[in-house]
Amino acid sequence: MVESLGSEEVSGAVKAFVAQPFVVVGVPAFNEERTIARVVLEAQRYAGKVVVCDDGSTDMTGEIAERLGAEVIRHGRRLGYGAAVQSLFRRAREFEADVLVILDGDGQHDPREIPSVVRAVVEEGADIAIGSRFVKEGLARRMPWYRRAGVRFITRLVNNSAKHGVKDAQSGFRAYSRRALETLDLTEKGMGVSVEILLEARKHGLKVREVPASCHYGGDVENSTYNPVRHGVEVVMSIVRRVVEERPLVYLGVPGMLCLVVGIFFGVWMLQIYAVEHRIVTNIALAAMAFTLIGFFALSTAITLYAISRLAEKTNRKE
Repeated sequence: MVESLGSEEVSGAVKAFVAQPFVVVGVPAFNEERTIARVVLEAQRYAGKVVVCDDGSTDMTGEIAERLGAEVIRHGRRLGYGAAVQSLFRRAREFEADVLVILDGDGQHDPREIPSVVRAVVEEGADIAIGSRFVKEGLARRMPWYRRAGVRFITRLVNNSAKHGVKDAQSGFRAYSRRALETLDLTEKGMGVSVEILLEARKHGLKVREVPASCHYGGDVENSTYNPVRHGVEVVMSIVRRVVEERPLVYLGVPGMLCLVVGIFFGVWMLQIYAVEHRIVTNIALAAMAFTLIGFFALSTAITLYAISRLAEKTNRKE
């Protein structure tokens, strides 16, 4: 016996269907054949679509993910974690996804926690939801001490630059709203993309929220293809580069002026000695030349970067 639904029930069912967000789960991966199957299978339970970006793997990562029903984006060679994230952003925009969730392919993130970061975006209005290992101190203690120290150091640098006040700036487990997908214009190819996202979020007024998330370390995760030392260096250099690019007159211009002043001081001192003793003190002469050249190049670079940034701002306003 088939029961017909009333108009109110049909309307309610349609609204529930329409209100259901389209969630895309993106997985950047490089040589993760040992863990990618579990990540894909568990992520499929919470996503409308799972997309794996195979960043030039030399093993079966892409083939395994494809056999399990994930869409696979392939890079012909290894371009970097940031490049993989950019590819996933582009594909999510093509899908017109309501939410993009990104988690690592090495198994350190638990796909069963996807609903918590999605909820922060869909129900609580966040543009970026970070699955944070530091919201609950007990979760942070599970991390190896060197990773914990490194993440806290980098997070402090990011907070000083971005004024977000986040506790975990390096979590790769995040959810992005459609607004974030359309707003963020990413350029970092390496691990610095996590920092770039937060700095760009501050620049565009995006709302960032953290939710507790666990992280598994050990086994395949400890043998991850992303070396923690190299990771840390890349991120710190990315922060320095971004800060200098945003305020070149402060971070390059002022030091450049100081170097010029010091160079002039040494130059005058050298000339005074020469006038009295008729000899050139090599060390003072070298110091004068070095400080003058460094100051000149730093000041020139600051003015050039400032002019480029101003031109870019005017171009963006016209568009």
